[in-house]
Amino acid sequence: MAVTPASILADLKNKKYAPVYFLQGEETYYIDEISNYIEKHVLTDAEKGFNQTIVYGRDAAMNDVLTHAKRFPMMSERQVVIVKEAQNIPDVNREKGQKLLSGYLENPVPSTVLVFCHKNKTLDKRKALGKAVEKYAVALTTKKLYDNQVPAWIENYMASKGFSATTKAVQMLADSIGVDLERLSNEIDKILINFKEPVQIDEQTVHKYVGISKDYNVFELQKALIVKDVVKANKIVNYFEANAKKNPILPVIAILFSFFSKLLVAHHTKDKSERNLASALRVSPYFVKDYLVALRHYPLPNVINNIHYIRQADLRSKGVDNASMADGQILKELVFRLLH
Repeated sequence: MAVTPASILADLKNKKYAPVYFLQGEETYYIDEISNYIEKHVLTDAEKGFNQTIVYGRDAAMNDVLTHAKRFPMMSERQVVIVKEAQNIPDVNREKGQKLLSGYLENPVPSTVLVFCHKNKTLDKRKALGKAVEKYAVALTTKKLYDNQVPAWIENYMASKGFSATTKAVQMLADSIGVDLERLSNEIDKILINFKEPVQIDEQTVHKYVGISKDYNVFELQKALIVKDVVKANKIVNYFEANAKKNPILPVIAILFSFFSKLLVAHHTKDKSERNLASALRVSPYFVKDYLVALRHYPLPNVINNIHYIRQADLRSKGVDNASMADGQILKELVFRLLH
């Protein structure tokens, strides 16, 4: 049965346990969240000694995993078997291993909670094992979020902790960290731990606890580019060059590419009202004014050229046709081209 991370966690918190969980896909955050909850909460500390087994896929064939699963619990209502890195089980993609697991799925031991953490890969749902997992297990397939989905995820994560955040603070976190949910949750937790009571997190708080310089960061660089403030833009890229470890070039390029790509969409959007642009660009209405200003400073041909320059810089930063240029030099040249 297809489910969501939230529905699985809700059932687990209500002590509704399934015999088999198969957690697979690209977004490992949810796989870890669910498996960690099972590891910590299904059994009491006293029960875990005899009834909780952690297996790593590279160290166990399917038969070994199922031997653990077929045991009966000792002095406990159930046992837990968690297979981490299940994608590395030697015979998980072989006919013998798949037949063994399919057979177990059809007739699992009801007193066992068996969890497969199958990261960064998915089973082929057209094959027998893929079909069996979908039919008999609690099957979760995770996907990476799209960039435009990250702000909503941040807001929901903070709300789950009792906090809220300003639109600018949310976008700052989304742009600086991206779609890495594990890192995002860690950075948000690093912020929230400083407050005993729920508060609204603003951009100053993000600057303070996430380690983003208040004056020299990619958001300020983007602002300078929007209004074509040459002096400010050059100050920021000089700072980036002098503090390269704290300001790696790839995230900067990614954010600038996202901005000018959206600006290209804005140029081709007939209805340039704030409400319609917010919908077309998939951004908060709070940021639409930036795009309206940029539309005046960057005609369509300039935007197309700038996207080309950003792509060139991206290739150079990855060692393609860079003529031994340092990242700081690449960024300086890019900003000069974007502005002129």
